[in-house]
Amino acid sequence: MSAWNYHVTRFVTSAPDIRHLPSDTGTEVAFAGRSNAGKSSALNTLTNQKSLARTSKTPGRTQLINLFEVTEGKRLVDLPGYGYAEVPEEMKLKWQRALGEYLEKRACLRGLVVLMDIRHPMKDLDQQMIEWAVDSEIPVLVLLTKADKLASGARKNQLNMVREAALAFMGDVQIEMFSSLKKIGVDKLRLKLDSWFAAADDDRPAAE
Repeated sequence: MSAWNYHVTRFVTSAPDIRHLPSDTGTEVAFAGRSNAGKSSALNTLTNQKSLARTSKTPGRTQLINLFEVTEGKRLVDLPGYGYAEVPEEMKLKWQRALGEYLEKRACLRGLVVLMDIRHPMKDLDQQMIEWAVDSEIPVLVLLTKADKLASGARKNQLNMVREAALAFMGDVQIEMFSSLKKIGVDKLRLKLDSWFAAADDDRPAAE
């Protein structure tokens, strides 16, 4: 059983950049991925809520940093999708800045979930994302989404290939398969979030 009940997660706020986020306290785990990687679906599946995170029917919402609270002081952060071709260059640069700033300056960030379509993993921006996290000593869970789209043999091959590729990062990077549709990997995601939230609690100095 999960230590936290992700089903009661609630939306807190959307912010254009870190200056508009609530105070940098507690523990945050961020979800990042290309615009079509299935980030919103993964958050909805994790929390068992159909529309906690808006899926891509509403483009534009993903242009903001969206914060959700699991329980007091423990938050999930939906970072804006990257690599979206339809966005003007200026907008992309603005987004990369906001994304980079969040990853580099948000002290309460304790883990990063990077989502990639299992059929097209490890694109340049995905690799940059993992490098950023490893350089900042933030642990990473890579979810290879839409795993239901491949037969099980092909799925395993992709998983092994990405695990092999991830060794080059020399950091705390775990790779798992995920499918919102078939609920593959949801337990592994919950366990990882549990461990990050619990580790952050253990790090806190005891009250005077």
